[in-house]
This record gives sequence, C-alpha cells and structure tokens, in this order.
Amino acid sequence: MDSLNSLIDGFGTALTPMNLLWAAIGVLLGTAIGVLPGIGPAMAVALLLPVTYGLDPTGAFIMFAGIYYGAMFGGSTTSILLNTPGESAAVVAAIEGNPMAKGGRGAQALAAAAIGHFAGGMIGTILLVVLAPTVASLAIGIGAPDYFAIMVLAFIAVTSVLGASRIRGIASLLIGLTIGLVGLDQMTGQQRLTFGSLQLADGVDVVIVAVGLFAIGEALWVAAHLRRSTGKPIPVGRPWLGRADLKRTWKPWLRGPVIGFPFGAIPAGGAEIPTFLSYVTEKRLSKHRDQFGKGAIEGVAGPEAAASASAAGTLVSMLTLGLPTTAVAAVMLAAFQQYGIQPGPLLFEREPDLVWGLIASLFVGMVLLLALNLPLAPVWAKLLRIPRPYLYAGILFFAAVGAYAVGGESLDLVILLIIGLIGFGMRRYGLPVLPAVIGVILGPAAEQQLRRALQISDGSVSGLVNTPFSVTVYAIVVLIVAWPLISRLILRLRGGRKTAEESRTVSGG
Repeated sequence: MDSLNSLIDGFGTALTPMNLLWAAIGVLLGTAIGVLPGIGPAMAVALLLPVTYGLDPTGAFIMFAGIYYGAMFGGSTTSILLNTPGESAAVVAAIEGNPMAKGGRGAQALAAAAIGHFAGGMIGTILLVVLAPTVASLAIGIGAPDYFAIMVLAFIAVTSVLGASRIRGIASLLIGLTIGLVGLDQMTGQQRLTFGSLQLADGVDVVIVAVGLFAIGEALWVAAHLRRSTGKPIPVGRPWLGRADLKRTWKPWLRGPVIGFPFGAIPAGGAEIPTFLSYVTEKRLSKHRDQFGKGAIEGVAGPEAAASASAAGTLVSMLTLGLPTTAVAAVMLAAFQQYGIQPGPLLFEREPDLVWGLIASLFVGMVLLLALNLPLAPVWAKLLRIPRPYLYAGILFFAAVGAYAVGGESLDLVILLIIGLIGFGMRRYGLPVLPAVIGVILGPAAEQQLRRALQISDGSVSGLVNTPFSVTVYAIVVLIVAWPLISRLILRLRGGRKTAEESRTVSGG
C-alpha cells in the first residue's frame, strides 16, 4: 500500500508540464539516435548525458528513462528495416523482423515490436514498483562483506556471459579496474597512476570513460571499416496489426516479460540472454513453426517484450543496490554520481521524490513511446539515409563537446581520445566493452568495501565470508566459474553411457 501511495505521488511529479516535456524529448531523442545503424541505448545515453547537466536531477532522470526506452525501440527499427541491429539485444528482432519487412510486412513487424515494448515495459515497471522497496528494505541489512561479494558476482557474471571468451571478458574488466585506480587513494591519499598530473588526482570521470569507449571507439571502428554504399531503407507504410496478427502476438507479449524481468535484475549481461530464450520459447510453442526464419511475427513480439521488461529489471538492481547490470545502467549510475546521489538501499528514503517520479515516468514514457513511434515509423526509416561519414563526424563532435563540458579542461579531450583508442582496440580484438565500464564504476566501490570488511575483521580474510549472504553469493560465483567444466563432464558421462548402451545392443544382436 505504501508503494502505491508513493507511486501516486510520483505521478504527481512526473505529470508536471516540464517533466512531461523532458519525457517526450527523451523518447524522441532516444528513438532518433537509437534508430541509426550501430548505435544502441548505451551509446545514446552516454552521448546525451552532458545535455542534461543544466536540468534538476528529477527532470534529468525522467529524460534518461525516455532515452533508454526510446533507444531500445530505435535499435529494433534498424534491425527490422535494415537487418542492422543497433545493439546486441536487438539481434533477435532481425531474425524474423527483417524477413517480414522484405516480404512487405515491415509495418506489422514494427507494430509488433512497439506494442511488445509497451507491454514488456508496463509489466516490468509494475514488478519494479512491487519488488524494489522490498529489495531496498532487505538490502539495508547488507554489510561490507556482502556488498563486496555482490560486486565480485557482478564482475564474474559480466565477464562470463559477454564476449567470445572468458579470457577476453576478464581482460576487459582489468582495463576498467585499471582506469578506476587513477586518482588519489580514498583512504591514504596516495596518488595512483596520475603520472604527476594534479588534474588526474580526482580520477577519470566516468562520463568521459563511457563516451570514449562507446561513442569514440564505435566511430573509429566504423571509420576503419567504412563502406561507400549504404543500405537502402525498405518502405514502411502505416503500422497496424490485423486480427490474425493479434491472435498470434498477445501471448508472446505476456510471456516475454516473465523471461526478461528476472534476467534484467541479476548481473547476467542484460537483455541478450532473455531475448534469445524468448525466441526459442516462442518457436517451441508456436503453431506456425514452419514460418520461423521466414518472418514469424511471434519471433518479434516475444523477444521485444522480454527486452523491455529486462530494462525495468535492470533498474531494480541499480536503484536498490547501486549495482549496474547493463551498459546503460552503468552510464545512468554515472549520471547519479554526477548529481552527488548514490543509488542503494537508502535511496528510497533519502530521495523519494526523485525515485518515485522516475518510476512513474516509466509508465508515462511507455505511453509516449507507443503514441509517437507508431505514426513516426516512416520518419525513422528516412533517418537511415544519412551518410555514415556525416553521421559519425557528428557523433565525434558531440562526444568532444560533452567531454569538455564535464570539467572544462583540455586534458579531458586528450583522455577522451586515449580511451576512444582503447575502445577501438577492444573492438579490434573482440573484447566486450561492458566489463570495462562496470570495472571503472564498481572497481573503486569494491576496493572500499573490501578494505572495510578487512578492517572490521582485523585483517582476517575470514571476514569476507562471515555472513550467510556472502557465503551464498560466493557459492553462486563458484558455480558460474565451474559450470563449463561441469557441463563438459555431464556431456562426457552421457556420451560414455550412450557408447556402452550401443555396444551392448550390438553384442546382444
């Protein structure tokens, strides 16, 4: 009941004319940037982060929420029309959406994606309202060893799930942890990796790291592989769904959030896994399996609903534990820190207007997303005609302006370029970007919690595992690390049994 009353108060904040305007601007900007090839929600939020510096925190985060969901829908639009996912979570949308578009049903695919985002976002946000205060109240009792264990879980999970190999994931994490070390030691005041520069004493700003790795790194990577020819957009028409389409999509719209929300709330790499799981589920349950791979609308509706619900799940961990489970959440956490606000168990008590206004704005943003994007789909298709040299030149310009706006120092531009080159190198050698961003943000916090836990236990390592919660989390960590070995052993045992049974059959015959 308290949550409901708080949510009603949140709607009072979110529905003010100015906040409604920020939500609408966020949805429009997010979709417009997300719809461009190769740009996902994380890059869109990182690129637009400096734009919100002049706003009050509530208005800024309401705008961020609109950018987040708008960019997610934009990535799906690119997948469906050009077979070019704006982000990894939109890959599944291309599997069925692009064949639908090529077959003249791009309008229906876009409508299924838009309504799927709406349904998934609504259900996910309702679960956020119900669960977030409970998680926050439980998290108040969590101590330094528990927080350190959670952060270790985040590090291990994000390096295990993403990328081509665990080694590359760990390498990316180490890059992020190294960047996070730059500056003064919080406890001793000792300079670390500052190279004698006083300007680096405060460390490297997370915004510069996010913009450098995502925007600059991506722009340099595309420039290195730039092709003169650009894809031709497919005519969209007016998006609408017939009775037969609705009959095939309403169940996937409801099933997607059930799969997406839990994966968003845990450090498992974001929406990539639940979208694929949703796709596999819909393929198994569909009465039209023969259409999968050729343009089955269920393969668009379910995964898009799962992706949107996963975004709501991400906010549970970020708001209640201060734990970013996706790249977008990492950038948003950086935005909280810019305003001097620390997400965590006490956020709901210290900043209730901001939190509940943000949550209420998610509902408002969903309605705006659906209302704006269904009729504007043909406009987004035209944005795809922008030549890539101009597109990425614009990205470099806005990234540089944004980085300079953070501290007004020319050194920030040099650091931005260096980190951008690191991002380019990471893409060149297949290192995922998210572990590096997580390392920059959570690295200093993990170090602080580790030191606190060791101080409490007088330097004894047993102080890291002296609570049931921390032991449980470390057990999960061990399971994640050992799972590839366990799965291989299971496969070998099954293979051995099969061989034994076959030999018995042959000898018996």
